[in-house]
Amino acid sequence: MSESTPGQLVVVTGMTGAGRSTAAKELEDLGFYVVDNLPPSLLPDVVRLVDESHGPAQPVAVVVDVRSGSFFQGLRSALAHGVAGRETTLVFLDAIDEVLVRRQEAARRPHPLQEGGRLLDGLHRERVVLADLRSEADLVIDTSNLNVHQLTDRIADAFGTLQTTRLRVSVISFGFKYGIPVDADYVADMRFLPNPHWVPELRPRTGQDPEVAAYVRGRPGAEEFLDAYVPLLAGVAEGYIREGKRFMRVAIGCTGGKHRSVAMSEEIARRFGERGYVARAIHRDLGRE
Repeated sequence: MSESTPGQLVVVTGMTGAGRSTAAKELEDLGFYVVDNLPPSLLPDVVRLVDESHGPAQPVAVVVDVRSGSFFQGLRSALAHGVAGRETTLVFLDAIDEVLVRRQEAARRPHPLQEGGRLLDGLHRERVVLADLRSEADLVIDTSNLNVHQLTDRIADAFGTLQTTRLRVSVISFGFKYGIPVDADYVADMRFLPNPHWVPELRPRTGQDPEVAAYVRGRPGAEEFLDAYVPLLAGVAEGYIREGKRFMRVAIGCTGGKHRSVAMSEEIARRFGERGYVARAIHRDLGRE
């Protein structure tokens, strides 16, 4: 998408309990700027502010629910006249009453239109309020028989791109003496390899230096580790994709996070890139000495 081309605008609405929050989270993972529970009359203002702060190419998603009440007329008007030249898609999430009641009871939340009555009464009032929007929706998704992962797949199919739906792998080098990254999905220890710190000509350099990288990867066991560990992680990555996860963080450690972990992280990221993943190496502790 060029910088001059306005990004998509996706408006998500629908029945309480039908999965609006799940859809919003998936759109955020797909790179959308997401605003939840937005009064529809503010939609043009939000798009203008995003254009000014992030550029018009930034895709935007807004979630509108029945609590917006009378503001819905403003939403219909805004959609009818277009918003800042953006291609706009109205998504309506629905489900049968039995499923919605079960989900709301499991969440132990009253319906916003329940008004002291039965949960089912609130759902019936909501259907009346949303009837026109449902009929005008560009995409209606019935989530009655969808689990969370299936719904995120539907959203990704509709609004994802090759770049946004591919798994993003971050390979983080670190030094054990500074602590293990607490948000890592997997951690591997490179201290089984000889330390370039004890080679005088390599000591001042880092694992990003070609000579240091060649030294580290040339030690016994280094290539064997890479040949075994990367396919193992790739198998896990495929499982992440099936389960709708978009991010994977792999931490590679050595003593100080300068030589071995840096060189091996760079190589792991490169091999992931060769497999078609969006991968990058991040060096948390480089330069910390």
